[in-house]
Amino acid sequence: MADGSVQGFVRDGFETARTVFEENLNSGADIGASFCATKDGETIVDLWGGYADAARMQAWQKDTIVNVYSTTKTMTALTALLLADRGELDFDAPVARYWPEFAANGKERIKVSHLMSHSAGLSGWKEKVGKNDLYDWEKATALLAAQAPFWEPGTAPGYHALTQGYLVGEVVRRITGRSVGTVFRQEIAEPLDADFWIGLPASEDGRVAELIPPPPGEAVGDGAGMSDLARNMAENPGVDVAETKTRAWRGAEIPAAGGTGNARSVAEIHAILANGGVAKGKRFLSEAGCRKALELQVEGTDLVMNVPARFGMGFGLAGGMLPLPNPNSIFWGGYGGSLVIIDMDARTTFGYAMNKMVGTTTGDMRAFGLAMAMWDALSK
Repeated sequence: MADGSVQGFVRDGFETARTVFEENLNSGADIGASFCATKDGETIVDLWGGYADAARMQAWQKDTIVNVYSTTKTMTALTALLLADRGELDFDAPVARYWPEFAANGKERIKVSHLMSHSAGLSGWKEKVGKNDLYDWEKATALLAAQAPFWEPGTAPGYHALTQGYLVGEVVRRITGRSVGTVFRQEIAEPLDADFWIGLPASEDGRVAELIPPPPGEAVGDGAGMSDLARNMAENPGVDVAETKTRAWRGAEIPAAGGTGNARSVAEIHAILANGGVAKGKRFLSEAGCRKALELQVEGTDLVMNVPARFGMGFGLAGGMLPLPNPNSIFWGGYGGSLVIIDMDARTTFGYAMNKMVGTTTGDMRAFGLAMAMWDALSK
């Protein structure tokens, strides 16, 4: 039997985080998970434990990675923030400046900022698409370029669950000539020696934990009375957790949902934003470039998720569905429960990644409990 005991370290004063993490595993709330926190650019908590598979035969190791679904969006957003900080991308510019075909069907005035803030009215595809279309970058982006928006762009938020990655990613590709996964890897992940991938090489497959789907009735698309927009998001194409076990999914660049990493890579990469643009002694962005993420773009009831939303430039802002103790904080969660919180006031990041999924797209009490333990310790 593999040993699924909790490994890693916590700095003095943060022992409660380890206690909460162990309780999640002991209670069965988690099967395998990782949690990491940074403060002032230093990693102060780095924990992992449990099992990488449902059968509990393989221990979750230090280098175990897992599909984090929409937490991937933060890496895509960070890549766009990097280009904007360099002056290569203007968030106020129309998307069509970089991607001329996008102007079709009344979209000539949609700004890049609308893509970043889930307010472009392109929360899904109007054409019927299948799972294999997610692996066809040209088709996925061409369909979005051709279609009309579902609502007046910029007037309301509506979660772009899969489409946001293709939209922002295509702008990145048009500007740089490289895919968003390549830009992210070359400009961010590799300089930080961070183990996060948008497009996982086959050589890393052996380290990937098995995602365990939410219980029947709790998965995305299982709810009754869904709006047409929510149903389009959930069913076109349908969400099949088993697909994350395939080479096709892991290797594809699905920049809104297909990223593979762990809590350490999530927390240490976003230390860039928490520390004014610097991580591991390297400067990636200016302080002002980081704070662009805090600029409120749209707020109101999300037309897809039907929850209160406050979206900045690629991230959720304090308020809305997630109260945060400090105002200059941003966050994002992934389907099943993964979460990242970036607190620019406390210069802190928290990352959580797991394999036992719950039916949430916005994080759940496993991650929030860890975050609350950290905030409590930080305030002492």
